[in-house]
Amino acid sequence: MNPTPDRPLPGASDQDRVPAHVLVVDDDPTNRYVLTTTLRRAGHRVTEAEDGTGALESLRDGGQLPEVAIVDVRLPDMTGFEVCEYIKAEPATAAVPVINISASAITVDDRAQGLYRGADAYLVEPVAPAELLATVTATLRYARARRRAELLAERLRLLNRATLALYSATDAQELAAAAAEGAAAILRCEVAAFLSSPQGAPLVAHTWHDEGGAETQVHHLSTVRPADPPCLSARLGGPERRRTVAGRAKAERPPVVLVTPAGAVAGGDDEQLLAQLAQAAALALEALRSYSEEHALALTLQRGFLPESLPETSRADLAVRYLPAGERTEIGGDFYEAIRTPAGLVVAVGDVAGHSLDAAMVMGQVRHALRAYAVEGHPPADVLTRLDHLLTTVEPGASVTLCVILVESGTDTLHIANAGHLPPLLRHPDGTTSYVYDHGPLLGLGLPHPPARQVTAPPGTLVLLVTDGLVERRHVHLQDSLDTLARVAAGISADPERACADLLDRLPPDGSDDVALMAIRLSDPGPG
Repeated sequence: MNPTPDRPLPGASDQDRVPAHVLVVDDDPTNRYVLTTTLRRAGHRVTEAEDGTGALESLRDGGQLPEVAIVDVRLPDMTGFEVCEYIKAEPATAAVPVINISASAITVDDRAQGLYRGADAYLVEPVAPAELLATVTATLRYARARRRAELLAERLRLLNRATLALYSATDAQELAAAAAEGAAAILRCEVAAFLSSPQGAPLVAHTWHDEGGAETQVHHLSTVRPADPPCLSARLGGPERRRTVAGRAKAERPPVVLVTPAGAVAGGDDEQLLAQLAQAAALALEALRSYSEEHALALTLQRGFLPESLPETSRADLAVRYLPAGERTEIGGDFYEAIRTPAGLVVAVGDVAGHSLDAAMVMGQVRHALRAYAVEGHPPADVLTRLDHLLTTVEPGASVTLCVILVESGTDTLHIANAGHLPPLLRHPDGTTSYVYDHGPLLGLGLPHPPARQVTAPPGTLVLLVTDGLVERRHVHLQDSLDTLARVAAGISADPERACADLLDRLPPDGSDDVALMAIRLSDPGPG
């Protein structure tokens, strides 16, 4: 039995049977009437054109493109072959399938030429209605399958890009915005994303702009996900008009929830893509949470390696500041020490190369060994030599910069031994400043260290020891940064506490590295 307009072709899917927009190009009114009537009776929407020029203009007018074009070969202004070539040559219309039809160009050569020049099918008139509709259905089946495959490929590309953005997010707010923007790009609709940050703060990000905002909006919420947040009701309507998909990395974790208009999720492919994105967001959030927990644990461990208090001594007033790098940066190995010894007050600031938990562990070993060697009465240069031997023996490959200063009891003399660290800065009682640039090699290289430099520093002198996190800046020469520090130090308070506060206020760290800062104001010589 031949198929009829009321009986779809066997095996045709529901999507293939959906009526199409068809362009019919024929200069013969009778032929055009027969074609369009058959198509309209089958439920298709038809646009008509009498010649090739009119057909091409209708394709370029910016309206909805037809899904199929039926083009007569013999047209008054150009051939149907030429119309087909124009359609296939334009990127905007190249995917529109073309069916050539003719009552006169019916030879094998004619049909072969039409197919070679871009036609997807070729019909010879008179054509039976069933054959016409079957050919249109077959052409649509192929074209729609190709469009579905192209759309899926594009959405998979967008899903991959969104997943990369999720795993590149440095905090929960960036991650929420990336999830909402990724879903919006895939489904081409407005989206809201709910999640709970590693610190437990509920967040919602949505892709529509509040009060003229230029970017995706991120808001803090009072609960993880209210049943009907106003931002959704106002934009997407009630719950019955929304589609909600959740992803969860672990059963005990709050989910990442994506909310879209119900009509935006058209089928199983859309459902799976949205679910995969929600799951990717949940996994990225779990990685962010793990990093946050590890960073907090490492920072706690690092702080445990630093002195709990500074010694009180009549020889000097001390103040320190320690600022860990930002949450997005691994911990470093910056440290400081101050201890009273029989020879006087020993102060030190150092930095272990690298940023990792290993660097913090090396820092702890160096600091405790420094303390032990100083208590035993070894002078600063000998302390550096012993620390160098310790590193090359116990931690081969590790390197440390360290400046050790002995504030000698009973005199105005400072003994400064510097192993590759930033030079100490002296702010003299008259307000002038100077660096002590003498230094030896880094610790951990197994190289000999020179004797300590002896410097006379009268009471009222402020000694500043810093690590590079305070002064080093990308694309700025280190000497320029040291000159800036000296100029700033010339105008700060002589009180150590206020001096530290002033320096951090006028030279705010950029958060890319730890900062250790020690200020020592010398008093009248006397017993330590």
